Amino acid sequence: MWVYILQNLPFIENMEKRIQGASLLLDASLGHCFVDGLEHRDANAIYNCLRAYAAIDNTRSAEELFRTTIVAPLIQKIIPHGTSGAATRPSGDDLENDYKQIKTCIENDCKFLLEISFEENSGLHVFDFLANSILKEVLSAIQKGKPGAFSPGRPTEFLKNYKSSLKFLAHLEGYCPSRSAVSKFRAEAVYIDFMKQWNLGVYFSLRFQEIAGALDSILVETSLLPVHNVPSGQGNSPDLTLKQSVTLLECLESCWREDVIVLSCADKFLRLSLQLLSRYSSWLSSGLAACKMGQTGSKSGSEWATSAVPDDFIYIIHDTDRLYKVVCGDFLGHVLKLLSSCPADVLDLVKQSLLQGGKSLNDLVPQVINTIVEALVEKSAAELAQLKGITATYRMTNKPLPVRHSPYVAGVSRPLRAFLEGERATKYLTRDAINEVLLNAATEITGRYYEQASNVVSVARKTETSLQRIRQGAQRRGGASSDVSDHNVSDTDKICMQIFLDIQEYGRNLAALGVDVSNIETYRSLWECVAPPERKIVIDL
Repeated sequence: MWVYILQNLPFIENMEKRIQGASLLLDASLGHCFVDGLEHRDANAIYNCLRAYAAIDNTRSAEELFRTTIVAPLIQKIIPHGTSGAATRPSGDDLENDYKQIKTCIENDCKFLLEISFEENSGLHVFDFLANSILKEVLSAIQKGKPGAFSPGRPTEFLKNYKSSLKFLAHLEGYCPSRSAVSKFRAEAVYIDFMKQWNLGVYFSLRFQEIAGALDSILVETSLLPVHNVPSGQGNSPDLTLKQSVTLLECLESCWREDVIVLSCADKFLRLSLQLLSRYSSWLSSGLAACKMGQTGSKSGSEWATSAVPDDFIYIIHDTDRLYKVVCGDFLGHVLKLLSSCPADVLDLVKQSLLQGGKSLNDLVPQVINTIVEALVEKSAAELAQLKGITATYRMTNKPLPVRHSPYVAGVSRPLRAFLEGERATKYLTRDAINEVLLNAATEITGRYYEQASNVVSVARKTETSLQRIRQGAQRRGGASSDVSDHNVSDTDKICMQIFLDIQEYGRNLAALGVDVSNIETYRSLWECVAPPERKIVIDL
């Protein structure tokens, strides 16, 4: 209550006015003295003025005077803004050259004050001319003169300006005499505001759309695109054969290019890299599934597989192997080098995630090989259908025992031979891949051969048994002895001999390709099914 009464007394109000007037006069006089000291670079006057400002707890006035008196005219010349500077404003929003000039100005025209304020044991550590005078004016000038510099809408220019700005901030920090001074500088409101101007979230979103969109656009093609069929200038990776694969590698590399990557967003770019690998793997998997199920156009992005021929899958085997080696080799090394400043446990997680991403590609190779094998087996199966004609050839025709193989046999192994000896297989498949295709296809085809041959022989033997019963019944009714046996070669023997000659030739054809048929269980069963009694034990081609 007494305070309220005293505040309203006339002499107290008069005293407050006198104090305010004295404060204004002091500020004005101190300001004139400080400006004069700055203009004449009078270290002693500047020091005393700063001590006075610190004593009356009015550091902001000193920082603002330095900004408007010394810093602003210099920055205005470098980054013109306002109506007076519109005509002389340089085109473009590039900041790199501006920062170079600003650094020179700081060295020539601001360093003297910074050294005074940072002088040890001076008591002037309360001032922050770096942030509240220099950086504040630079930020204001950019916002007014080059507002587009902060726009992530042009990602390449945005990133260049962002990195130039980080270097500029690091340059300013170089004037700080201690780590605590650096921490104080970074904690200033203007520093925080400056960093907020760079919207890295929007920048990454635009890069994500750009990079992921490039891969998606090529993976929705309805056919595989060999690199040599791509318009000139679009396929720049001679080690890869498909545009889809080239695009994947380009997108992966784009994530970590110097003009794209932001290390503070490295976790996001790592996630994008893994998503790209997953997208490519899913594209392959869905295509192979559609091919296996015989689906046509049932799922967008898988149409390429249903129209592909076995030779087309050679490109995929080659590319997945190459991508696996690149991702787990040079690409991984490049990423780890960029992130070398990270802790060891973080680097290990990055390494393991990329290795797993690369392995997901390599794990698809057996599925691709199976797809090739299935296609080759189906082609051979069409030739094996002629086996049924052997029965008609020898049943009730009195043809002599066959002495040579049937014409269809050459066609059984022809698709496999044509595939393995084709230009693509010899150029792009590794020896291991060739051997796997060869052995798997030979085993599957032989299995089909055994199924059909054993069925033909089984039917022939059942028919032969039925005919013998009918013949014996007729003989008994005619009074002939039922013990009289027919010493002629039976039709079933002829059929078996024909199939035996055929599988011998088939075995020789596989042997010429490098397959040891004696190691194929179904071939041994087939041999035992049709070989003459004296030749059943040993497979002799």
